[in-house]
Amino acid sequence: MEPVSSTAQWTAAIRALESERETGALFADPLARRLAEPDGFALIERYRGGGVRDFVTIRTRYVDDACAAILAGRPDLRQVAIVAAGMDTRAFRLPWAEGTRVFEIDHAALLDEKERRLSEAGAAARVRRVPVPADLARGWASALVSAGLDPSAPTLFIVEGLLFFLTDEQARGVLATCRSLSAPTSRLVVDMASAALLRSPFSRAFLAQLEADGTPWRFGTDEPERFLRETGWEVEDIKEPGAPGAGEGRWPYPVRPRDVPGVARSFLVTAAPGAFACGAASGEGAP
Repeated sequence: MEPVSSTAQWTAAIRALESERETGALFADPLARRLAEPDGFALIERYRGGGVRDFVTIRTRYVDDACAAILAGRPDLRQVAIVAAGMDTRAFRLPWAEGTRVFEIDHAALLDEKERRLSEAGAAARVRRVPVPADLARGWASALVSAGLDPSAPTLFIVEGLLFFLTDEQARGVLATCRSLSAPTSRLVVDMASAALLRSPFSRAFLAQLEADGTPWRFGTDEPERFLRETGWEVEDIKEPGAPGAGEGRWPYPVRPRDVPGVARSFLVTAAPGAFACGAASGEGAP
């Protein structure tokens, strides 16, 4: 699998440990342990610090809740596209309306390995699941449409745990590609880091380890609303870990007001289609 696929196992390991808590688990992902092997649990120890384990846990619940809220009472929204799906198992563990299709976009080798593990586990998806092998570095819009996504119908795009690893230009390309495939009532759920987090001494050891392993975090923005607007999206909801509706009581650090400068932050966002800003990337310009 591609090097970034080791981080998919890492995320699965964090989800497995949360699911196995005796009390107070924020979600249940019974397939996560199998999908975390062989490297995921070792990476939890390797990438300690920076509150990342808490963040992945809270992010997972935020995305789960956002999916439920967006899809509730929406008979028109039956397409879900998970960009860089990794070891995500929402097609197996969330309740879905009849007729929904979940497209999982990622490298072919990762999708093949994931399929093998799920088959060995006898896992049955709760929804029609459509793996979409695509080279995320070369554009993936045409592959997604060829797999059956209808750009004229509303879609819920999930971009979780991806933007950190991209350049600014690539991150813009991903979100603009989602926008180019979005009908007016589509929605986006995405997470991102602040630029201040990438400079923070608090994150230095964790980020250095990622860089040493060939998977550096490269993208962050202190103005997520502006960044999203420039790629064709308008923020409907934005939260930081520890805020109400985003792991309140589970985040071990204080939530600082947004007007305090220089604070290392992570953002959890739900957005609706807006107008493309002048010069915004679109279409096959995804990383």
